[in-house]
Amino acid sequence: MPEIIHVMVGALSDARGRIVVSKRPDHVHQGGLWEFPGGKLESGESPAAGLKRELAEELGIQVRASRPLIRVHHDYGDRHVLLDVHRVDDYAGIPHGREGQPLDWLTPGDMDPAAFPAADRPIITALRLPTLMLITGEDPRQPEAFLARLRDALDAGVRLVQLRAHDLSASDYASLAQAAFELCERQGAQLLLNRDPAEVAHIARHGLHLASPTLMALATRPGRSNDLVGASCHDPRQLARAVELGLDYALLSPVKPTATHPEADPLGWRAFSDWVDPLPLPVYALGGLTADDLNEAVQHGAQGIAAIRGLWPAS
Repeated sequence: MPEIIHVMVGALSDARGRIVVSKRPDHVHQGGLWEFPGGKLESGESPAAGLKRELAEELGIQVRASRPLIRVHHDYGDRHVLLDVHRVDDYAGIPHGREGQPLDWLTPGDMDPAAFPAADRPIITALRLPTLMLITGEDPRQPEAFLARLRDALDAGVRLVQLRAHDLSASDYASLAQAAFELCERQGAQLLLNRDPAEVAHIARHGLHLASPTLMALATRPGRSNDLVGASCHDPRQLARAVELGLDYALLSPVKPTATHPEADPLGWRAFSDWVDPLPLPVYALGGLTADDLNEAVQHGAQGIAAIRGLWPAS
């Protein structure tokens, strides 16, 4: 098995939300492609120290604060890399190519995955996703009150919404989804429909969320090419299936005891971290969590948290 090359990577943003990227020299591995700045962790060096050193050497900045974003394992055949990616929340200095490498500033939405090495593509997805996913709660059978609560959540900053309303008929779900989509559009949020993909094929949306039985029954990734698609997972087999289908994200639950599924044994943070670490896609922690758990979730490898009760505004 090839040696695992542990690479520290930084995602730095400017005041406009753009991320700095650099172009690899033509003569090196994956030459000519854009990448996120960073470099190989030295023997005996801590990840934090390696990140600071690499970004000082490449960009001439001093990292003041950073947090984990995603860890990506990728096997190129001749080498296996582990990209240990951190969001750099605070730094001093003006990034510039100290090694002569061209730099550019791109919003995550403007990044073309084909212009980056394959190992970098999950990083783009992680940068595009927020840290909080709201799963809608009660009561979708009262659409006026339901949509008022959704509006409150969007006003509070939620930017990713999973419309969960299993008890509604197909027509009622479609009506509610259309109204929810219009609310999300106005606030710059994304709406994911948690319903059989065939049933919602023609409903306005930004993506699909798959229940775990649906995930395991599918042979190919569902939806349109521009859909954000993810799934609920409860074990490593389901997580592996999400990767095989090329999904954009997964939810893993339950991390803590939850009122929604009181019979389920909670994973705890150690199992969550162990299961998530080898996956090349962002994973949200779910189950008994609130926004107060966000930092702990991120430190254990999560993209962020998903929640119903923890994020659904009171009536």
